[in-house]
This record gives sequence, structure tokens and C-alpha cells, in this order.
Amino acid sequence: MSPFISEIVGTFILMVLGNGVNANVSLNKTYGNNSGWIVIALGWGLAVFVAVYIAGATSGAHINPAVTLGLAMTGKFPWATVPQYILAQMIGAFLGAGATYIQYRPHFSATDNPDTKLGLFCTGPAIPKTLDNLASEIIGTFVLVFGVLFLVSGDGLGSLSALPVALLVVSIGLSLGGTTGYAINPARDLGPRIFHAVAPIRGKRDSNWRYAWIPIAGPMIGAALAAIVYSVL
Repeated sequence: MSPFISEIVGTFILMVLGNGVNANVSLNKTYGNNSGWIVIALGWGLAVFVAVYIAGATSGAHINPAVTLGLAMTGKFPWATVPQYILAQMIGAFLGAGATYIQYRPHFSATDNPDTKLGLFCTGPAIPKTLDNLASEIIGTFVLVFGVLFLVSGDGLGSLSALPVALLVVSIGLSLGGTTGYAINPARDLGPRIFHAVAPIRGKRDSNWRYAWIPIAGPMIGAALAAIVYSVL
């Protein structure tokens, strides 16, 4: 695979399994319904493991614009390649959300709550407070990117190990994820949010675009801060 295709595939796998565990826990009449936050955090960590394992050797498996930014700011990744990586990540996230919808389509019909249907695709705050929600995403992504910068070597291509990154994401989910649902990845939130907006999902609500800037800006700010601190250290 080319790095561009690799990022699409890696982000697609991330979203199929990540949105998939959200759907399994949240939608009615699934075998995993109401199985809880630990299942979600572990499911997302395993999603990262599989995605990095598949895409790591070709593209470095950034699968996250915030990671790409952090690597570029520290000189571990070429700036000229940043736009194509972010585009690939957005495409993969959108397609992954679509696959999740196909997988669980009967369960969408069995679920009446429109907030639940939105929430399995994209994040939202447990308590809506703009600055606090933004800070949550900044801190969570800072931890992610700061950790990744110590794990990656060379030029950011083919140099991430799947298991440490997966465990890092599990830790963030369990420790920091309860406030905003820990997007910590603009593509992970925006791609599926766009899919929710355009998909023919019965009984859906609006896609909460008023909040949508936070899981984009917060992770990018957090990544930039992580890169600065890493460079200083």
C-alpha cells in the first residue's frame, strides 16, 4: 500500500472497531448493550492496536491529524506530507462510520433515543461547558501525542509499535475520557459526524455542529503543546 492508502485503511479499521464498540454498548437489542465504559475504553484501545498493526509498516499509522501535527512539529515527519495524511484520515473515518452503520442497521431502528444514535458516531460533553470541554480535549490529546513522540523514531513512517500506543489509548479512556468522550482525534470525530449528517438514519437528531469545533481544535492545540514540551525537554 502507498502511505495515503495505508492511512485510509488504518483509520477505516480504527473507526469500524471504535464506532462498533460504541454501537454494541449503546444500541438496543445488541448482545453488548449496556456493558459499560470499561468495554468502550478497551474496545477503542484494541481498535488502535489493530489499526496500527495493519498500517504501521507503511504509513506509520498516524490515523489521527493530531498525531501527524505533533510529529511534523518535532521534525519527525515532513510537513509537505501532512495535508495528504489528514485527507486520508478523514476519508477513512467517514468510510468506517458507514461500515458501522451497515453492521448495526437493524439496531438503529430498534433504538429510539436520537442522542444515542449521534453519540456512537461522535463525541459530546457529559456536562456542556465550553472552556472545560476544550481543556479536556487538550489535556487528553497532550497525553496521547506526548506519549507517541517518545514511542516513535525516525521520520514517523513505519516506526510506531501497536501495543504501547493501544495501552496509552486505553489509559486515556479510563482516566480522562469521562468528560467529553475523549475524541483526541479530529478525524475520528469529524468524519463520522459528517456521515451522521448525511446518512438516512431513522429518527436521528441534528449532528450537534455547535459543539463540533471542540474535538477539532482541542486535539490540535493539545498536539501542538505536546510537541513544544517534547522539543524543550
